[in-house]
Amino acid sequence: MVRNETDIERNEENMTCDVGEGLSASLEDYLEVIFHLEESNRVARAKDIADQMNVQRASVTGALKALAGRGLINYSPYSYITMTATGRKIARDIIHRHDTLREFFVTALQLTLEEAEANACRIEHCIDPVAVERLVRFLEFIKTCPRTGVDWFDAFARYCRRGVQTSNCQDCVEMCLQKLLADSSRCDASSESEREPS
Repeated sequence: MVRNETDIERNEENMTCDVGEGLSASLEDYLEVIFHLEESNRVARAKDIADQMNVQRASVTGALKALAGRGLINYSPYSYITMTATGRKIARDIIHRHDTLREFFVTALQLTLEEAEANACRIEHCIDPVAVERLVRFLEFIKTCPRTGVDWFDAFARYCRRGVQTSNCQDCVEMCLQKLLADSSRCDASSESEREPS
């Protein structure tokens, strides 16, 4: 069987996911906090983790032991906590899921940042990687497709506030076509001017 680099990368990703698989939402939250503390302070301390998560130090100790037992952090009592390479990779994945969900909720669903943050925190623990990447692609698409864009988001925000259609769809489609043709004409004119000798 011939394996290419993509197959090897997928296998390595799956091995990392196996270590992180079965992490509770709580343990994922601890990994996120440790990651951010390590990013800002180079190390994390149990006291800082407890403060960030608003929990007792005894709860932190139990979580740290569980994460260390899975090889995700370097931990021994009364010392600094650092992430292993595997722990850092899993934490980045959790943060990617969180950030993607938050952006989707704010951009596409027009939720407030507070609502988006709260929902992202709840959903990030159970959404699968394929769904996250599909959300990323959807966000890219709706930001770049000429049929969507800022006007589309504004219309959706008005619809959410008022609960009814706020414009004539036919007028909107005609306006989009005019805008697309104008953009296309500008691109064509720009291409022609680049080809003309000076």
